[in-house]
Amino acid sequence: MRDYRFLQRTVITMQVFDEPTMRKLEQLTLVANRVRVGTLKGERKSRKKGSAVEFADYRNYVQGDDLRRLDWNIYARLERPFIKLLEEEEDLSVQIIVDASTSMDWPQQSNERNKFRYALRLAGALAHIGLTSGDHVTLALAGDESVNSWGPFRGRQSAMKMLQFIDGASATGITDLNRSLRRWAIRAKRPGLLFLLSDLFSPNGYQAGLDDLLSRGFEVGIIHILSHDEVDPEIGAEVRLIDVETKAHAEISLDAATLGLYRSRLEQWRHDIATYCSRRQIRYIPVTTDLPWDRLVLRSLRRLGAVR
Repeated sequence: MRDYRFLQRTVITMQVFDEPTMRKLEQLTLVANRVRVGTLKGERKSRKKGSAVEFADYRNYVQGDDLRRLDWNIYARLERPFIKLLEEEEDLSVQIIVDASTSMDWPQQSNERNKFRYALRLAGALAHIGLTSGDHVTLALAGDESVNSWGPFRGRQSAMKMLQFIDGASATGITDLNRSLRRWAIRAKRPGLLFLLSDLFSPNGYQAGLDDLLSRGFEVGIIHILSHDEVDPEIGAEVRLIDVETKAHAEISLDAATLGLYRSRLEQWRHDIATYCSRRQIRYIPVTTDLPWDRLVLRSLRRLGAVR
């Protein structure tokens, strides 16, 4: 029986995973439809038919690899570690970017429906699925000045450090998604399956950055996260709206007509994003934080074909 206690101790403050949920996550695999797999090979079972489990080649040892796969005879001769590759096994580079801007830290009074904490739970779940599938997983926080990243690592034994990285994360400042994604596309050594978890509130937009990722060969999925009160605000009277990032403000009368116009423009904004993504074969998944994160992963993402 697997021992999950060391992982549970790590995430007590976030209450991310309980044992039944972890077992369900470990039955899943992230799905890449177009990105090239097999540049490096690992524990992920190939979808190719008729391949045999037999020796194929060697590659250099990478931190997190199963030491049982080392060829000790070659190590004794060359004093360099090499991993045996099998024909039916292939791996995938999985990269998860979480928007860590101040706008994601909302609503600040709610931990369960806070966009940033919600995004971190999703990121942890996707990363855990990838690690236990033998994929090479990188998790990054896109902040106001730089991208703070963890990885790439692979294997279940890396899950504890991944959760520690998540548990120490915070949202602050203004994230320029175009700049962050462009820098990520330039620095990436290996394109792969990339998930962006964001509210897409970026002053300079996000489309140019996504185009840069696509031009480098990434397969991109966007989980567009909004809070319930952003999608369906309550009717008030005279209110003052303050941008939590820029501190810009506006005085408005929040009546039924104004709310109707707001909802219409929000729907059009989401539609425009979905259209842009569809034309570029980007998987677009809009979600509000009142949907439990585990239901999103275990049901919605499976139904959409993002995991299986």
